[in-house]
Amino acid sequence: MAMLESISRRIGKTRSVSSVEKCKRKFLRFFPRGFRDPKYFAWERGYKEGAHHQWNQALNQEEFRKMLKSGQYLEVGQIAARIESKTNLLFSFEKMAFRDAVKDPSGAQMFAEGLYQLLYGRGSEASRFETWCETVGKLPRTKTRVLTHPVVTVFPFIAAPDRHIFLKPNVTRRAADVYGFPFEYNSKPSWDVYFSLLKFADQIKGDLKELRPRDMIDIQSFIWVLGSDEYA
Repeated sequence: MAMLESISRRIGKTRSVSSVEKCKRKFLRFFPRGFRDPKYFAWERGYKEGAHHQWNQALNQEEFRKMLKSGQYLEVGQIAARIESKTNLLFSFEKMAFRDAVKDPSGAQMFAEGLYQLLYGRGSEASRFETWCETVGKLPRTKTRVLTHPVVTVFPFIAAPDRHIFLKPNVTRRAADVYGFPFEYNSKPSWDVYFSLLKFADQIKGDLKELRPRDMIDIQSFIWVLGSDEYA
């Protein structure tokens, strides 16, 4: 029995290594120069990096804090919606749901204060993220629900791609499956799901060290290539 268990572990390890190499080859088939490939920048990284630079100009920590102190909650919501609108990260119905939510003064205040607390507040990362999920769940809703994994993760991803990642559920689940990573998914946004995604990202970062991923933009783009129909 012990020998069988040992063999099973070795087979599992072999499959895992094989899956990882297969995923690398797929990525490099589209982008031969990896994360430094000009086509990669044009197709994936460029607009995400551009959104981050725009955020840093308009809503860096100092400016964000000043706007909160002066009660410019609606303006924060408008800036966030405008920057995100230039990306294709959210579905159109999610974009609309968010814009409607932050048009409401109370919704804009909840969003602005909640996001600032997530990015720069005190407390553990887990507690801040759980509070953020609760905040998004309380945003005003007209037709479509606002509390989705993409809406919860897109703004921290744009604001701080050095530590936050964007979650597109179906694509990420398919990517984790082909990669051989046990992604623990639940349709309700939570720290448990997000932490599992962060572990997946950390695993990818280690496996791709020779490709020198710079931040979560590169990791999220790699996941997208693995799981999206665009790269079938």
